Amino acid sequence: MRNVGTVVRGIRTPIIKEGDDLAKIVVDSVLEASKTENFEFEDRDIVAITEAAVGISEGNFATLDQIAKDIKNKFNNSDHIGIVFPILSRNRFAVLLSAFARSTKKITLLSSYPSDEVGNDILYKEDLVKYGINPSSDLITEEEYKEKFSHFKHLFTGVNMYEVYKDLVLKEGAEFEMVFSNNPEDILNYTKDVIVCDIHTRFDTKEKILKKDNNAKVLMMSEILNESVDGSGYSPYGLLGSNRSTEERVKLFPRTGDALVNKIQEMLKEKTGKTIEVMVYGDGAFKDPVGKIWELADPVVSPAYTKGLEGSPNEIKLKYFSENKFKDLHGDELKKAMIDEIKSKDKELKGTMATQGTTPRRYTDLIGSLCDLTSGSGDKGTPVVFIQRYFTNYSNE
Repeated sequence: MRNVGTVVRGIRTPIIKEGDDLAKIVVDSVLEASKTENFEFEDRDIVAITEAAVGISEGNFATLDQIAKDIKNKFNNSDHIGIVFPILSRNRFAVLLSAFARSTKKITLLSSYPSDEVGNDILYKEDLVKYGINPSSDLITEEEYKEKFSHFKHLFTGVNMYEVYKDLVLKEGAEFEMVFSNNPEDILNYTKDVIVCDIHTRFDTKEKILKKDNNAKVLMMSEILNESVDGSGYSPYGLLGSNRSTEERVKLFPRTGDALVNKIQEMLKEKTGKTIEVMVYGDGAFKDPVGKIWELADPVVSPAYTKGLEGSPNEIKLKYFSENKFKDLHGDELKKAMIDEIKSKDKELKGTMATQGTTPRRYTDLIGSLCDLTSGSGDKGTPVVFIQRYFTNYSNE
């Protein structure tokens, strides 16, 4: 039996720039790493590339003016646009808000509370108890927020996003007001031209607003810049998954990932003789236990992957069998019994006691989270992650 299971390596590459041949860079970097780190390739190894490297290399950028033009066109030059359920992020949303404000004369921003969709707080929860406010029904006006809640500072950033967002909108020459409610249809009390900005609940949010007023003009961020405007980049996810590139430009979620992963798989097959799975990954799907922030601000963990990464694990819980069915076994006898149990397990264990405590999420979500934690978001310089033996288990020699 092997003494090591899954092995994960962050692979350093040259700094990726617009127009680079990313497939060649990835393949060359992984092959060079195999020489310096002395590892051999195996079937079902995994090569994963961060979405940022893909978006940059394909030149998938848009300026704030291009975003503003798309909004003007789609809202027929509306003077007053409502922004519903944005995440509270200087990197992810603040730059987009500048573009939104540039497209109109007034912004009314309706924020959920006490936190946004991914867990960033906008006020202290104990203050809700102090003032007897019910988050399921009560709307907090801007004046009420300033009076009772504006002393809030984010645990990690130390800033109050009400102040950040207000300053950005005013800087663009538009009027600004911010209200707080967990009922998205409340935006209709201010304007009927609405951009839905939440990520994973966006379809429900849009439906609730239109159910209240079917004559409202409601677009999700995924419906903005889903086609090129004046030569801009674009994405099937629109503005979702974008982040700041410069003060006047954003990088969009990649759109050529499918072609890229298949090309890399073919190139690696030619070079190594092995069938290696390839995926593009963004944010991992995990939650910070201290700040209570859910990491997944991208619309999906993996926007592109080869076919071998489809599906979910079908695993038994070793601890469950060790403490129940095999509770009287030890040593080599226990090892043999466990290996036999794994080899004879059903092809579909979902819902059985044998799987209790396992994680039956999709492979791409699990692997993408592993990659995001490995590569980090700062200066590690490893936008490619190489994973071996992810699909092996205790029974594999």
